[in-house]
Amino acid sequence: MQFRPCIDLHGGQVKQIVGSTLSDADPDAVQTNFVAEKPPSWFAELYRSDNLTGGHIIKLGPGNDEAAEEALSAWPQGMQLGGGITADNSGKWLDKGAAQLIVTSYVFRHGNIDTDRLRKLVQAVGRKRLVLDLSCRKKGDEYFIVTDRWQKFTNVVISPEVLDELSHSCCEFLIHAADVEGKCSGIEIALVETLGKWTPLPTTYAGGIRNVKDLQLIHDVGNGRLDATVGSALDIFGGKTMTYQEAVSFRCMSLLI
Repeated sequence: MQFRPCIDLHGGQVKQIVGSTLSDADPDAVQTNFVAEKPPSWFAELYRSDNLTGGHIIKLGPGNDEAAEEALSAWPQGMQLGGGITADNSGKWLDKGAAQLIVTSYVFRHGNIDTDRLRKLVQAVGRKRLVLDLSCRKKGDEYFIVTDRWQKFTNVVISPEVLDELSHSCCEFLIHAADVEGKCSGIEIALVETLGKWTPLPTTYAGGIRNVKDLQLIHDVGNGRLDATVGSALDIFGGKTMTYQEAVSFRCMSLLI
């Protein structure tokens, strides 16, 4: 299990946001936990100094291209990039230094998997440079993939069949538990357990992580098969319950297990 760092960009700044409050209809409804005074490059350079590979930069809406380019320039080929990625612009972002590209809304269209778009993406970037973001929200007893900054439910349920189907087109999955994202209220244990049993690829879980105990819980419940991203809980993002160094140290210890 590894700690995967993140840089979430909103309005051109590094922020930590409660994911379920993102709204195109009412931008003022967004609940922000943290706005960084430091530039995106500072965070990328920090992760680079600790050799934390596999982290991601997410552009949450428009106005974030310049900030994303700054972070990528600080660590070329060191981080993944997501947000507004299409088959047409994918080459540009790879040229600007993204190690892999993360895609959700472009592939999940009109509530379903758009196999034509997925095929075009694979042709454009290659399976080994494509990460599918299967971020989800719970409805009833099932977790449905959500798109458009986690606002829209698709008809696609996280299941062994869906994970197996998509695994042939990408190298990793990134899965935010959107209902608890940014709340530091604890992880979605049922989702972690499910992913630990079903995922056929390297998978990063994000959402609700409060402290090192939650990292250990992800390791245990997920059978050691999931990596984890921590946001609002970290002290570098204004958090009070986990230091960045604790997260880095947990990664180092888990690699020795």
